[in-house]
Amino acid sequence: MLRFIHTADWHLGRYFHGLHLTADQRAIIMEQLLPLVKDEKAEAVIIAGDIYDRGVPPVEAVDLFDEFLRKMAEAKVKVFYIAGNHDSEARLNFGGRLMEQAGIFVRGRLDDKMAPIIIEDKFGPVAVELYPYMEPAGVRAVFGVEETLDFEKAHEIVLQKSREKLPKGVRSIAVAHAFLAGGVSSDSERPLAVGGSSNVSPAIFKDFCYTALGHLHNPQRAGADNIRYSGSLMKYSFDEAEQKKGVLLVDLDEKGQTQETFVPLVPPHDVRRVQASFAEIEHDRAKFPQSDDYVEVELTDTGIILDVFNKLKAIYPNLMHVLYPNLQHEGTMREQNGQAVLKLTEETLFAQYYEDMTQEKLDEGQKEFIHGCLQEIYQEERDAK
Repeated sequence: MLRFIHTADWHLGRYFHGLHLTADQRAIIMEQLLPLVKDEKAEAVIIAGDIYDRGVPPVEAVDLFDEFLRKMAEAKVKVFYIAGNHDSEARLNFGGRLMEQAGIFVRGRLDDKMAPIIIEDKFGPVAVELYPYMEPAGVRAVFGVEETLDFEKAHEIVLQKSREKLPKGVRSIAVAHAFLAGGVSSDSERPLAVGGSSNVSPAIFKDFCYTALGHLHNPQRAGADNIRYSGSLMKYSFDEAEQKKGVLLVDLDEKGQTQETFVPLVPPHDVRRVQASFAEIEHDRAKFPQSDDYVEVELTDTGIILDVFNKLKAIYPNLMHVLYPNLQHEGTMREQNGQAVLKLTEETLFAQYYEDMTQEKLDEGQKEFIHGCLQEIYQEERDAK
């Protein structure tokens, strides 16, 4: 029997509403995931893409992943990982051929060989096929396809080529980063396509004993019990507040059948929403205890409360947002033309706030002044990067 851990979407180096999450990510990986690997005697860890949150991750994120790989190599636990749509395929691929000697296997970019990695358990060989993020233009370039491809066709081409390399009768595992049809998405996931569908049918993975998927942050099955998303390492948006985060412990038997067990991971700070009036939150400490969690407060009050953010931060030091869904006058702090407040521009938000506070609209001179101030801020941020 081969026992392995399926995880994905670590997003190392992530910022959450201006707060760096690397310390929380380190705590989960080093204090929970590593002991789990040891306690469950897992022989491998599979990470299905989005190792980092961006193509050029901060140094501390790279150091954290380096430390994880080193500890896995020392423990003689194999690691398989691929590039997701957030990763830089070339950077992630660095040192791949050298690391294979230590049982670390990476595929950051597609190639036309797509040879599987063959490992052994006591019942014989197991083929692991690594499929990094398969963007249609990249598939066309690698495989010399002239026709225009959508995501479905691009995946079909890659899997068809790779299956030709799979030894017949050998148990097999696929690792991919994709949006399978029917999946439930979250706000923190970057769309794979702008206009048009990025959906891929789960049926293209039906020939594998198990498919370890990344991209969707909500743990879920995708068309079959043996085709699964593990979900992200942590909660990365407030619409994930009710989701359970963790990893999948998978047992692959001699017949190629799998048994999956979800193992929860608990972060140092949870992500959660609080809904109540300001008075309730301020005075009912039994129902609304002080907390260091990352909090979004939705106030049920119908009027603006002055300096409410700082007042609530005394209770929730890691307060991120305060929303007013029930304001009784124009310019609600929740929606404008059906658009969620978190998706509005800074200029629109400031204009809306000014009107809420003064009952007057910004004049053209004021708008021009605010626009200039924001452009200076944006330029300073770009220069800093």
